[in-house]
Amino acid sequence: MDSTSRDATVLVVDDEEAVADAYTAQLEGEYETRTAYSGKEALETVDDGVDVVLLDRRMPGRSGDEVLERIHERGLDCRVVMVTAVDPDFDIVDMPFEDYLQKPASREELFSAIEQQLAATEYDQRVTEYIEVTTKLGLLEREKSTVELESNDDVERLRERSEQLQSELDEVVDQFEDPEDAFRDLL
Repeated sequence: MDSTSRDATVLVVDDEEAVADAYTAQLEGEYETRTAYSGKEALETVDDGVDVVLLDRRMPGRSGDEVLERIHERGLDCRVVMVTAVDPDFDIVDMPFEDYLQKPASREELFSAIEQQLAATEYDQRVTEYIEVTTKLGLLEREKSTVELESNDDVERLRERSEQLQSELDEVVDQFEDPEDAFRDLL
């Protein structure tokens, strides 16, 4: 795991305390973890410091579906992995989650899902910066002469950053088991 993974915060949400505690115990050595035992507690606990939420769907009171909806409405910048015994049905089509694991989820499945979501977050941030850098570079290249461009240190810095970001994006895409997953949120 890289240092980004170790700095990540994962919120485990499950009304079955034994399940939530088991997942939390498995993750504690690698991530900062938070645990919530209800949908209400999840909404009180989740904030901008949470990177990935492992969310049960079937809970009394506020269901995982409702929690997912509220997280999305609040515009929180976290990725949600549904971890549930509920078999997926057509109702999932419009649900704003990033991944769906069926219980019982193994330790390897949990870690794989979390790492994939962290890589996707990193990818999203780099894509945004890459678009900003290449847009600025393109504008300057259209408006300025070759001589002006070649003699400007800022343009050189933009070109170097563009190349660096392209290389980093290629590396991040390689982390995905299926490269199409890297583009799922961009479509």
